[in-house]
Amino acid sequence: MASTYNANGDNGDAGSTEGELNEWKHRAPYKVHDKAEHFKVRYEGSCHCGKVRYQLSREKPLDAKYCHCTTCQKIHGAPFQWAAIFHKDDINFTHGHHDLGWYESSEKTCVHKLPCKVSCAYCRTPIMDEGRNMILLFPTLIDFKTPEDRKNFEISCHMFYPRRILDIPDGKPKWSGINNDSDLIEDSPPEAVNELKRKRQEEGEKKDDNKS
Repeated sequence: MASTYNANGDNGDAGSTEGELNEWKHRAPYKVHDKAEHFKVRYEGSCHCGKVRYQLSREKPLDAKYCHCTTCQKIHGAPFQWAAIFHKDDINFTHGHHDLGWYESSEKTCVHKLPCKVSCAYCRTPIMDEGRNMILLFPTLIDFKTPEDRKNFEISCHMFYPRRILDIPDGKPKWSGINNDSDLIEDSPPEAVNELKRKRQEEGEKKDDNKS
């Protein structure tokens, strides 16, 4: 059930954890009452004002990307979004469970309805995009202790590159839309382009075999 948004940023009943509206507080990635005694802390992150703070247990994200779509440009007020993908169980909120605000971009509503965008309800810093199975975190919120930590979040590709505000000639694959579901363009590595052509040719041959 999509819950209603309160002025204090809490989607439930002013800090309560009971009732249907507060069901989200007992599930990952929030789990308000979990002490996380066995949670191995690898990184720590926070919003600008510090009301929302979290820990991460995974050393490297499942993937990291730059997204150049116009929605990311508008919501972040930046040329692109730097996003890192994690499992929902990889994050542990230590402060600010009740200082979160929601935004469901397709319907433009402030409800906790997946997929949705999560931000600090006080300073409005974007915290993450919560999907049905994964979360997309923003590495600029993480306090990296070493250059090696920062390198763990190096991107694998660019998405929606034709909508870019500026060119980034970094030699990374450039996708016209969502990676693996669109075309490689611009200065994408030739080996990546050739590999994509090979895979799609094999997929086409398999479809032809199934038809015959």
